[in-house]
Amino acid sequence: MGAPEFVLKLREKIGNDALWLPAVRGVVFNDDGQVLLGQRADNGHWALITGMLEPGEHPAPGLVREIFEETAVVARTERIIGVGVVGPITFPNGDVCDFLDITFRCRYVSGEARVNDDESLAVGWFGLDELPEMSAGNLEAIRLATEPEGPVAYQPEDEGY
Repeated sequence: MGAPEFVLKLREKIGNDALWLPAVRGVVFNDDGQVLLGQRADNGHWALITGMLEPGEHPAPGLVREIFEETAVVARTERIIGVGVVGPITFPNGDVCDFLDITFRCRYVSGEARVNDDESLAVGWFGLDELPEMSAGNLEAIRLATEPEGPVAYQPEDEGY
């Protein structure tokens, strides 16, 4: 699955210039305390499940949609654990995006984790002591999600998330 239709229409007007887009990310735990990860098709890196929100889409249902579309797992959001900015990211075609990232702690409800679209090479559950190599932002999100009732973490302006 490529860029959403609304992004393609914007790109027709602005070319590769930077876009500011709302995005969501989920730290999904199953009953065994494992976290759901996907190996991204665009760069081969393991990461939490993420996605862009459609115009007018609320963040929590949008994330639940993204998790299902990418992994066939049904999840429910429990709470927001972080808000920050990811980017700028330059994609292979030259498009530039900055993402307002809202990260949620989520709970597994049902489904068999599998690659469910073309955005992932692999999908799986990982124990916290067996995580693959991932970005510092993903590791920090997992750490925040393990805190039972921690406050929402807001990214300082001078740090990556």
